[in-house]
Parts: sequence; C-alpha cells; structure tokens
Amino acid sequence: MRQLVVNAWNFIFNADASPLRHIPDVGIRHYVLQVLGFMWAVAFSVAIGSYTVLAASILGHAVLIAAAAITVATYTTAARKPELFVNVLGRRVDGEHQ
Repeated sequence: MRQLVVNAWNFIFNADASPLRHIPDVGIRHYVLQVLGFMWAVAFSVAIGSYTVLAASILGHAVLIAAAAITVATYTTAARKPELFVNVLGRRVDGEHQ
C-alpha cells in the first residue's frame, strides 16, 4: 500500500516520473505543473465552498421561487377576480358610497 501511494504521488508530482517528463524544457514543465496545481486548488475550493453553502443556496432559491409563484398567483387573481381586491381594508373605491 505504501508503494502504491508513493508511485501515485510521483506520477502526479514528480516531473521526471509523470507524463510531463516528455516536455523537453524544464521551465515549461515546471510551469505546466504549477498551472495544474493551481487549477486543482481552485477546483477543490469551489467544490468545498459549494458543499458548505448548499443549504443557504437551496433556501435562497426556494424563497425566490416562492416569490415568483406568489406574484403569478396575485396577477392571475387580479385578472380573473378583481373584486377580491376591492374593499379589502375597508377603503372606499372612487365613486363608491356607503
């Protein structure tokens, strides 16, 4: 098991053992390895960040979807049954007398 871990480590991080060894320029080889390392660091950061804020994201999206649904329901009701909005708070509509 130890040898498997060592071989895997060398395959990824040792430029003389990885497929990067085929790049003849050592500077370019090092640059490519640094870019790949940075890419993986960003990928793991984004993944872990999205896992930790997943609950907040779901809650936020649920609130937005609920607000959209309430707006659609209100507009539909106003178009089909506008009388539901008349005198709701005891106010008189223009031209209406008590």
